[in-house]
Amino acid sequence: MSELYQVSSNPHVRSRTTTESIMTLVILSLLPAVGYGIYHFGPRAGLVLLTTTLSSVMAEAFVGLCRKKMTINDMSAVVTGILLGMNLPVGIPLWMAAMGAVFAIVIAKMLFGGLGQNFVNPALAARCFLLISFPQQMTDFSYGTVTTDAITGATPLALLKAGNNVNITDMIIGNVGGTIGETSVIALAVGACILLLCGVIDLKIPACYLLSFAMFTLLFGGQGFSLPFLVAQLSGGGLMLGAFFMATDYVTRPVTVKGQYLYGIILGILTGVFRFFGPNAEGVSYAILLGNLLVPLIEKVTSPTAFGWEGK
Repeated sequence: MSELYQVSSNPHVRSRTTTESIMTLVILSLLPAVGYGIYHFGPRAGLVLLTTTLSSVMAEAFVGLCRKKMTINDMSAVVTGILLGMNLPVGIPLWMAAMGAVFAIVIAKMLFGGLGQNFVNPALAARCFLLISFPQQMTDFSYGTVTTDAITGATPLALLKAGNNVNITDMIIGNVGGTIGETSVIALAVGACILLLCGVIDLKIPACYLLSFAMFTLLFGGQGFSLPFLVAQLSGGGLMLGAFFMATDYVTRPVTVKGQYLYGIILGILTGVFRFFGPNAEGVSYAILLGNLLVPLIEKVTSPTAFGWEGK
């Protein structure tokens, strides 16, 4: 008796995990930091986040209409908008925030083919675009808050770079100045745990990133083996936000396992170089963007050797 087998094209093993479900989990993991940012900086932080998110979705919908291929259902535009808003100061003019969102979607993402084709993180590309275009507004952290009377123009990292002391407890809680989503280490850690427990990310890239940066700080930070200085550097700026939520981006990170380890180490070293030897106190955004550009080379170096050998 003959048996008929139906042969179809790959993939033959499918997962129930979809892009939409992954993006939904990422949005859920960002909510603790988003909520604390709105509590700490006031209602205007929510307005900035709403502006970047709506602008991102509208920009992707417009491009989708032009291409006759709608992609807003995968929720990636929402994630980009939220991440961009978290990387902006609360006092930024709303039209600048909207411009950054349009740049992230149209230039950094859709111009290269959409989700899966962009070679840099769209939210970070937009943040760097705004930093270059509007440096004064992007580095103005003097907007008043609910939990403090006012936030001075100097962030904890700027104070450290100037040789001043900082309150590490306030940095961990989030009672300091900075961008909307980067201040509270506790809130970011809660979100990171959600991603880890749900299997959206693993610790390869974040652990290598943080460990290599810690080693670089101890060796070249200028403070010797000072534990308080190390903790402050790890807690300050966008390091935690970048390590767990942006360096782990599926599209712009290496695919190979060895490549992910190497990628994390490179990001840690680059962040240390920018922070300690550059003119600015922060360097996470530029480090991750430069790391994104190095991913093809990293994958070429770390690609596994094919089994067997090639005949002459």
